[in-house]
Amino acid sequence: MHSPTIKDVAKHAGVSLKTVSRVINHEAAVRPETREKVERAIEQLGYRPDPSARSLRSSSHAYAIGLVYDNPNAHYVIDMQNGVLSACRERGFGLQIYPCDSTAPGLAEELVSLVQRARLAGLILAPPMSEQSALLATLKASDVDFVRIIAAREDPRDGMPCVYVDDHDAAYAITEHLIQLGHTRIGFLWGEPHHRSSPERYQGYADALKDYGIPLNRKMILPGRYAFDDGFRGARKLLALKEPPTAIFGCNDEIAAGVLAAARSAGLDVPWDLSIAGFEDSPFSKQAWPALTTARQSTSEIGRHAALHLISGLQQDTELPNEGFMPELVVRGSTAPPRQT
Repeated sequence: MHSPTIKDVAKHAGVSLKTVSRVINHEAAVRPETREKVERAIEQLGYRPDPSARSLRSSSHAYAIGLVYDNPNAHYVIDMQNGVLSACRERGFGLQIYPCDSTAPGLAEELVSLVQRARLAGLILAPPMSEQSALLATLKASDVDFVRIIAAREDPRDGMPCVYVDDHDAAYAITEHLIQLGHTRIGFLWGEPHHRSSPERYQGYADALKDYGIPLNRKMILPGRYAFDDGFRGARKLLALKEPPTAIFGCNDEIAAGVLAAARSAGLDVPWDLSIAGFEDSPFSKQAWPALTTARQSTSEIGRHAALHLISGLQQDTELPNEGFMPELVVRGSTAPPRQT
């Protein structure tokens, strides 16, 4: 007969492996009734933890967190990593970077396994994983600590810690800027629809048009991804319309860069023949000619705050409240009043 394992204890008590580990390591973040259930299972099964393995788990588990992301934008990822890393260094934590496929089946179980295998104290979830309700439910049921980075106009107050970014109002500000310049035919190029930032930015665009009495023209709105090629192809389609837009709002700077390339290939003078706006304020937005009007998003600071939020909860000191960030409109040379004909 084999000796009982920690898996046997978890199954017998009806809890996760992480909960059993917390009880064994005398961590405070366990409900009394759950602790009693686990201790009863340990006694009934006659389980005896390996002291050396327990020591290893306890020491490594307390000082490393994971950053989970799926984003094709290298600038976003690097800025996010830098922000999270600065908080980890400040608080004495290690960091494991974990790129993944947000559409992969079994991703939630994969992340639970990652936390257990790498002995991580918790996870920071970047979009779109941070916005997948089934994944979040699995992590919560497995007692995995996490903080989400999400697109939202206000604190969702759903009991799960987060840092939220108001993409809607920032997109509204960009569209309003174009309208106030005199544009009424404004194209919009989506990013991935499974990133909540895309519908939030689209809604900001649509709300600004509505508030200024400009009818929504579905021909001016195209689906796509957060990619240069989609910006190029989308702009070519919009510019081929009988009444093409005088301005195009790309859902991020990569898309806007593709629009700029399409405008150049069509012999258009930016911004006089076509105004272009992006979102996120990537390095390219400053280096392009003309430089892109965009929304400056403090990605590094967002990542830093998410890490501090997670670590504060783990260390059970002053837990930070959910905090919101508002990207700031940055007007540059890619937007101007439409050419008078």
